[in-house]
Amino acid sequence: MSKDKIIIRGAREHNLKNVDLEIPRDKLVVFTGLSGSGKSSLAFDTIYADGQRRYVESLSSYARMFLGQMEKPDVDSIEGLSPAISIDQKTTSKNPRSTVGTVTEIYDYLRLLYARIGRPHCPVCGREISQQTIDQMVDKVLALPEGSKIQILAPVVRARKGEHQKEFDSARRSGFVRVRADGSIYDLSEQIKLDKNKKHDVEIVVDRLVVREDIKSRLADSLETAVSLTGGLVIVDVQDSEELLFSQNYACPDHGISIEELAPRMFSFNNPIGACEKCTGLGTFLKVDPDLILPNKHLTIREGAVRANGWYYGDGGTIAQMYYDGLAKHYGFSLDVPISQLTQDQIDKILYGTNGEAIEITRKNEYGEGTYRAPFEGVVNNLERRFRETQSSFVKDELQGYMSSVDCPECHGDRLKPEYLAVTVGGINISQFTRMSVTDALAFVNSLSLSGREEMIAAQILKEIRERLGFLQSVGLEYLTLARSASTLSGGESQRIRLATQIGSSLMGVLYILDEPSIGLHQRDNDKLIATLKRLRDLGNTLIVVEHDEDTMYAADYIVDIGPAAGVHGGEVVCAGTIDEIKACEQSITGRYLSGKAKIEVPKKRRKGNGRLLEIKGARHNNLKNIDVSIPLGTFTCVTGVSGSGKSSLVNEILYKKLWATLEKSRIKSGAHDAIIGMEYLDKVIDIDQSPIGRTPRSNPATYTGVFTDIREVMAQTNDAKMRGFSSSRFSFNVKGGRCEACEGDGIIKIEMHFLPDIYVPCEVCKGKRYNRETLEVKFKGKSIYDILEMTVDEGVEFFANIPKVARKLETLQSVGLGYIKIGQPATTLSGGEAQRVKLATELSKRSTGRTIYILDEPTTGLHAADVHKLIDVLQMLVESGNTVLVIEHNLDVIKTADYIIDLGPEGGDKGGEIVATGTPEEVVKCKKSYTGQYLKKLL
Repeated sequence: MSKDKIIIRGAREHNLKNVDLEIPRDKLVVFTGLSGSGKSSLAFDTIYADGQRRYVESLSSYARMFLGQMEKPDVDSIEGLSPAISIDQKTTSKNPRSTVGTVTEIYDYLRLLYARIGRPHCPVCGREISQQTIDQMVDKVLALPEGSKIQILAPVVRARKGEHQKEFDSARRSGFVRVRADGSIYDLSEQIKLDKNKKHDVEIVVDRLVVREDIKSRLADSLETAVSLTGGLVIVDVQDSEELLFSQNYACPDHGISIEELAPRMFSFNNPIGACEKCTGLGTFLKVDPDLILPNKHLTIREGAVRANGWYYGDGGTIAQMYYDGLAKHYGFSLDVPISQLTQDQIDKILYGTNGEAIEITRKNEYGEGTYRAPFEGVVNNLERRFRETQSSFVKDELQGYMSSVDCPECHGDRLKPEYLAVTVGGINISQFTRMSVTDALAFVNSLSLSGREEMIAAQILKEIRERLGFLQSVGLEYLTLARSASTLSGGESQRIRLATQIGSSLMGVLYILDEPSIGLHQRDNDKLIATLKRLRDLGNTLIVVEHDEDTMYAADYIVDIGPAAGVHGGEVVCAGTIDEIKACEQSITGRYLSGKAKIEVPKKRRKGNGRLLEIKGARHNNLKNIDVSIPLGTFTCVTGVSGSGKSSLVNEILYKKLWATLEKSRIKSGAHDAIIGMEYLDKVIDIDQSPIGRTPRSNPATYTGVFTDIREVMAQTNDAKMRGFSSSRFSFNVKGGRCEACEGDGIIKIEMHFLPDIYVPCEVCKGKRYNRETLEVKFKGKSIYDILEMTVDEGVEFFANIPKVARKLETLQSVGLGYIKIGQPATTLSGGEAQRVKLATELSKRSTGRTIYILDEPTTGLHAADVHKLIDVLQMLVESGNTVLVIEHNLDVIKTADYIIDLGPEGGDKGGEIVATGTPEEVVKCKKSYTGQYLKKLL
């Protein structure tokens, strides 16, 4: 068996055409090729699936029961395979408790650090609380100047009201002679009168001494006596000097707040011991948001300014209407005045109610009119009460649409109980540490000054924290904070976090398979990522990276180019070898782009736009520094900048959400900003991302683009269909009638195998054709509906050449480079890039209004240079129709073809969020501060 190669024989998964391949082990290997050519089928569905399956089969049957069975991929044999770990982009945790700190395990080490060397403080007064033994107390007292006169006092009452006669009697019975009450010494033989309505301090005088070397044992006895009276507290009153306060417990002597011995679980917000009791460690609350109830303050109540379930101003005698009329009459405002012109008090009465004050309400119904008086609960209070009381998940979801997350009022988003937030290391608590960026956290750990004892305890913990923070820095994530919720990370970020975690585990002999780790990474940070991949390889691992990035290809030891084209025209190894061998290969499309024989041209001239601007004023969401941004309409505009510079905050969180809420009348809250000017020039906003076009095999390009409806109408117009009386619905596999009822139009049947993986077999009745026999007998130009769905788009364009309505929609799929996919290909088998282009084709096939803005977030993800070429052509077509295209992008080929660039930065995280440069690519290149400009210079 080969030791230095992985040998694959006869791989046929998805569109792979019986592929044979040898890959060198312990090397950095790049799989490349057009989108849909079969890279993922070979890397993930064949090599990874088999490596994982073999590993699972080596475990005990008991362990396998929990892991589930793995299906054997369609391949004859794979030799030289190691246990495989896949690092893809899909597994970002959506759990609100998951943070960057918990995912990377840095938070576990932090909890240990704070439990072992943390210094507790009183959460009320901030005084440091320390725990001292009797011996330590004796040493402290003996360190006072010799001859000092001292009194040992036992504080039995601290700031409590009352006469405290019980305490005096108890002290008398115990044989004590003196007490100190409110700073004055009294003899216990006399009657002591205290004002019972005032707070008092009472201390029993246990002993009076002069500091000398020979008092050690008497001092120790006296301190022990005092401690036993108070449960751990003792005061040493030094004549003409400050008092010394000692405690045997972690407790604040003034406020009585005591802390047990510190343990790591006290710093966990996922453990009831440490988590804030109000928010159970989530740090946030869902509260009804007034901005979502009053989204447009320029409307009047009668025009429907209040947009909340059950609170629209109705035209009949609705309860809402009766309350609004009563409120307006009682507080003297008009329902025909815009909300923005009402006083804050009047708005508060609508939102938060009359606070128990009754108002007059006129009820109208078919029996006549009547008035009664009742207080008004308020729209916000009403929605919150209904949310708490309802048992219906549908109502809960509906009401949640009016809610936003707000910081917990108790812990202010810090997630832990106050007594554990008062424990510090180096002067900061654990929450303040997690709110630092990785760079700042690393600097803090490196500059931490500890005592000798603390140094010994913490050395190993700090080493682990340092290493893990260093790994995050090495994959270009230095701008993240450890408190950042894992659900807000992009696919590329979460993938690089897991990559950093893998380096931390220092395994060797493993096969790592990565899916485009360079996503979302600026060219500047690419070198860091490549250095990380090489480091993982040098540990003795094999890396297979599915990638289109040129830098990664140049750094690779071996490249496998899969193609030659995509879909049915792909699935073969075109060329495998070093980068020079790929460049020299005539059949390789990748080689042609790498060698410069094929390239994406820079446009001859840049568009100026239609003279109108879309202006964002005062953008300050996340790390944006109150910036004003202008986007020229009618252009192809790129938003660029290093990772974490604020691109997504600006485009997705502020602009897209505001446009969507305004143009589509949707309930969605945008990020913090002052205003967006110029929205009246737009009538539609469309977000084109790479999410699947459907989650089930029932959705496909034909159903998504709407061409399926037209094809069904064509089938219904045939003589066969007319003779049988079939309408167009007969040709749908989603409704009863024409579909095969044995498989309900799925074409496959799932057989549950209980302790083996479920098996999908073609339906025995229709043999996987989805339709019943009568429907399949209807033919158009000799083809049944099943035959049409099995055609590729290219074949469909030819076949429907005489039916413009169908041909036009299929041609748009062809124009975005999807001529190779089947018209009825299940959505679940399309790659992210293919799904995105189906969406683009759908938009292209619609009649353009010329007033649409298209927003795309890194559309080149998963796209080969040749596909990027097609994508740019499509985007330029959308702009040619008068629309605006706004793209967040790192790909320089896309950036160089833009009409206008908005470059954010200069760095990521706290050091980003500003505008570095704006203008045409030629203008941005001149800006010395712009990293994008520096890299763009080479291409222009």
